[in-house]
Amino acid sequence: MNLLKVQNLKVHFPVKRGPFSREREFVRAVDGVSFFVATGETVGLVGESGCGKTTLGRAVIKLIEPTDGRIFFNGENLAALDAETLRARRQKFQMIFQDPYGSLDSRMTVANIIGEALDIHRLAPAPAARRERIENLLNDVGLDPSHAQRYPHEFSGGQRQRIGIARALAVEPKLIVCDEPVSALDVSVQAQIINLLQDLQRARGLAYLFVAHDLAVVRHISQRILVMYLGRIVESGDAKEICRSPKHPYTQALISAVPVVDPDSKRQRIILAGDVPSPIHPPGGCPFHPRCPVAEARCKTEVPALREVAPGRHTACHLATVEK
Repeated sequence: MNLLKVQNLKVHFPVKRGPFSREREFVRAVDGVSFFVATGETVGLVGESGCGKTTLGRAVIKLIEPTDGRIFFNGENLAALDAETLRARRQKFQMIFQDPYGSLDSRMTVANIIGEALDIHRLAPAPAARRERIENLLNDVGLDPSHAQRYPHEFSGGQRQRIGIARALAVEPKLIVCDEPVSALDVSVQAQIINLLQDLQRARGLAYLFVAHDLAVVRHISQRILVMYLGRIVESGDAKEICRSPKHPYTQALISAVPVVDPDSKRQRIILAGDVPSPIHPPGGCPFHPRCPVAEARCKTEVPALREVAPGRHTACHLATVEK
């Protein structure tokens, strides 16, 4: 069953052309994205910095208001809900933020950081029940419950991220958007957090939309991968299949940059020319064509549709062949 279904989602931010101009242009941060996340599944969302990953993750749970498109959670259209109903629904979808330092209120104790969500949704009205629930959550994420009265500055980066995870778990969500939850951590700590997320998923039946720029991390934790470029999905499918045989030239370049253990590996590194184009003035045709090493004339004028090239595999590339 699809827990989350997104249809043609767009997020455009208005910007003025100049200090004295009344005309406005738009940053097309997310430009017509469709995908789904099944119950208990992890879907990885990967791409370069600035491609729109974080904006998409926040728009999915209505932390950012979409410009257009529809978002269904458990079959219910979130766009059709009033503010009070949406607030009640937020109990079932939460977010883990990238920065374990800036995402926690330094003036609040750990108990109050985690307990705030319990208070808002009235999940533990009695003080004893609230305290017990907070202690259980801390224990579940590998922290000492006796540290509940400490403040965030008394913890390491990895411990703070565990507090963020406990806060997200407090309201018993079904879906968690993980916005680069390990990118600010040391490599050894990254592995611990990834393993913790997987253990929690198995124990609680959670679904994750896992946002990251590190394809190696995404490949490890995800069942399916969405590859995003300049606000659009350019490839999607089974994580192992995409990493084994990428169809889109952009995905091929990302995978070529993943370090390999074998020093004798013959993998050829693909170096992309130029920078990511401006989302205010994206190029015509395929948005990737200015940097694509195999682009043809039609790539400059025709926008490729995201089409199925193999069972469960979709690619937005004119040159991708359909497997038979």
